[in-house]
Order: sequence, then C-alpha cells, then structure tokens
Amino acid sequence: MNKRDRRQLLIFFAMVGPGLLIYLFIVAYPVIYSVWLSFTDFNPNRGGGSSWSFVGFLQYKTMLEDPNFWHAFNNNMFVVFVSVFGQIPIGFILAYILYRRMVKAQHFFQAMIFLPQFLSTIVIGIMWKRAFSADGPVSRIIQLVTGDPTAQFDLMLYADTVMIPIGFALIWMYTGFFMIIFLANLQKMNTNMIEAAKIDGATEPQIFFRVIVPLLSGTILVSTVLAIAGSLRGFDLIFAMTTQGLQRNNAMVLPIFMYQTAFQDYSNQMRFAFGSAISNAIVFISILLIMLSNFIGKKLNAGEEG
Repeated sequence: MNKRDRRQLLIFFAMVGPGLLIYLFIVAYPVIYSVWLSFTDFNPNRGGGSSWSFVGFLQYKTMLEDPNFWHAFNNNMFVVFVSVFGQIPIGFILAYILYRRMVKAQHFFQAMIFLPQFLSTIVIGIMWKRAFSADGPVSRIIQLVTGDPTAQFDLMLYADTVMIPIGFALIWMYTGFFMIIFLANLQKMNTNMIEAAKIDGATEPQIFFRVIVPLLSGTILVSTVLAIAGSLRGFDLIFAMTTQGLQRNNAMVLPIFMYQTAFQDYSNQMRFAFGSAISNAIVFISILLIMLSNFIGKKLNAGEEG
C-alpha cells in the first residue's frame, strides 16, 4: 500500500469512524444487550443490582404462557390491521383525489389532513378519549339515535369496544402521513400514461386501479412496512387514551404490556429480563409481518407481469 492509498484509507476511517462508533454504542450495543438480557433473570433491585444467572428460554416461556401477552398481541394485530387496511388505503385515495384536482382548495385540504402530524400525541389521545367518553359527543349522538337520553356509552371501558376509539384515533392521526407519501410519488409520475388511458376511454376508477395502483406498488409496499413497524412499537397514543386500571388493561398492546409487567416497580421487582424478552418478541413479530408483506407484494407483482 503506497502513501496515497494510506492517506485515503485514513481519511475514510476519519469520516466513517465517528458515525460507526455512534451506531455501535447507540443502536448495536443496546440490541445485543437486550438479547443477552432476555436469557437471564437480571433484577437491578436484587443483590445490589448486579445479581443475575443464565436461565435460557425461561423468560420467553413465561411470556408465552401469560394470557396477558396474547391479549396484548391480539390488540396489536388490530392496530396493524387498522394501519395497513385503514390508513394506507384512505391516504392513497385522498392523495389521488388531490392529485387529480377532484376538489377545490387542494392545498387547504392537504394541510388539514396533514395537521395531526404537528399536534402532540398526548393532546390527540386526550381529545379522542374525551370524544368517546360517557358524556362525550359520540355518546351524545348515540343517545339521540337510540332515543334514550339517560344511556351511558363509555366505549373506553369495555374490552369488546375499547379498541374502536383507538382505531379511529390512529386513522385520524396517521392517514395524512401516508397521504403525503403517495401524493409526492404521484406528482413524480408521467401524466402521459393517464392521458393515454383517458383517450382510450378509461374511467376514473379504471385509471386508479389499472394504472395508478400498479405504478405505485413499490410505494404501497414501503408504506406497509412503515405501518407494520409503527403499529407494533406504538405506545404513546394508546397510553394517552387510557388510564391506569380497566381501560389500560382492556387496550393493552405489547409495548404497554412490556412497560407494565417489566419496568413498573411491583413489590420491588424490576423485571428487566422479562421486558427484554417482550421487546425481542416485538422485533421478531415485526420482521415476520414485514417478510410476509414483501412475499405477498412480490407474488402480486409477478401475477400482474404474468
């Protein structure tokens, strides 16, 4: 290696080294440590905070045998369903409406739909919780429809209805994000294909499903990956919409289950190892769902090409 090559190598490490070190300490190390921790019984409140022993898959076995884990898992699958089949399609349709100028004041509607992205998640959670409370506007409307002014409809209290308000809040909050993604990609498209389809007599639905959707299949897949990842790690909105006790137990998702069972101090037991097992399970479920969505996307693209 000559002097010039050594200089270039030093410059390369000088430029890449700081970023690599930051990545190793902030991202790679916590991930590796979390995996290791899940195979122990580490408890910082026991033995001066340093006592631990290797227990193998005991934490994962305990997690899978806990009915609260499966309750949280089912709720998380509902959140994933709402995100993938609610936020993305609605965001896509709204983006297409704005792109095709089917409504007046496109910039106004675009700003209003995207507005929730600028609001605090805590504020949004409290607002939607209030909307679906026993004396909130939704309950008032239900009382008017049923004709019973004394009826109480607190949808946040019951296990079979608590996820309904959360689903509405998730759609309202994040649809604008996907709308912007689709609108940006629509604006980069060549309009000649749409004009050619119109000359051939294609209707607006035919243009949307046979021209626009296939062209943006890659964007749909990327949005699906973002929706799945965001749904499984979502914590703040659901946490803000629920309170300690019945509401939060009914609406428990995996991140809240991890927080309540692992990192809250119950009888001086900080179950860090158990929490690490839950977090690793969230990552594993995310990877499986993303792989499944990629597989389905490739199959659909192959079918269209065939």
